[in-house]
Amino acid sequence: MRSMDEFSSDVAFTPAVKRIQEERGSRRGFREMEDDGGWRTTITPGLADYLAARDSFYLGSASRDGQPYIQHRGGPPGFIRVLKPSLLGFIDFAGNRQYISTGNFSENPRAILFLMDYANRRRVKIWGRARVIALNDRVRERFMPPDYRARPEQAILFRVKAWDTNCQQHIPRKYDAKTVDTTVQALRERIEALEAENRELRERPGPA
Repeated sequence: MRSMDEFSSDVAFTPAVKRIQEERGSRRGFREMEDDGGWRTTITPGLADYLAARDSFYLGSASRDGQPYIQHRGGPPGFIRVLKPSLLGFIDFAGNRQYISTGNFSENPRAILFLMDYANRRRVKIWGRARVIALNDRVRERFMPPDYRARPEQAILFRVKAWDTNCQQHIPRKYDAKTVDTTVQALRERIEALEAENRELRERPGPA
């Protein structure tokens, strides 16, 4: 019989969580998921493609005594780098200088990445351990997105422990401004072409 800590989903499904799942009738389905292999623990090609398209995500951490904190991190698509099958890295750009996540990682490396794709109504959760590394020329060259006008302050390595996807339920469909602008411009050009065609048709002489 397997022990309680042998499933990858145990990073989130603690004994207390499993007890409530049992009480509310969802434990059986999750148990079948665990017996079938559980959550994935390495970065698949599909996940790598998903990460490469992201321009922002939420980074969760907690202090030594368990006080949680969520931080938004952003950058150009591709700023999250896949370094190894279970290792991610990204530049941490200068912000409001509170250093809450950095402080949390210094005493509790457990962390989670929450990555949204609102346009396609998808989300991915990645549990792992985060470590801050100081910025130097080698780190800057490896992680800094080219031509991105932001000041890098440090980099973060994220060791993947498990990851999972969520259903689409309750995710609103949203599009970023660049996508909307491109779509609107294409529509404007199409409207202008149709208006020009209409003007040409109206100016043609009718039958004698």
